[in-house]
Amino acid sequence: MRIGTVRRPPRGVPKSRHAKDDWYDVWLPELSPSGPLVAKWLAATTDGERARCARQFERELASPASARLLELLVAMSRGANLAIGCYCADESKCHRGVLGAELRARGAEVTS
Repeated sequence: MRIGTVRRPPRGVPKSRHAKDDWYDVWLPELSPSGPLVAKWLAATTDGERARCARQFERELASPASARLLELLVAMSRGANLAIGCYCADESKCHRGVLGAELRARGAEVTS
């Protein structure tokens, strides 16, 4: 299952086409950074700025709602193959790396 962890769905693509057009099977924006943080992260030009964004995202993931979703994905990872994705090409500059680290820290079975 491919889980889209992006704040906004792809522009101009109807929901009925997300899976058919190979974007993702399920959209879970709750596991993406908040809108203001996405804007800050996309504008970041240095490793230090991106690191600050990553720390802020870690704080957002500590919310009870996010923690419950993370635990669900951890449990699902033990019996199913999941792919967590977004639009970024470079995971090292993306929230996806923080999300993967958080899932691993919680015991998810993760491969890169």
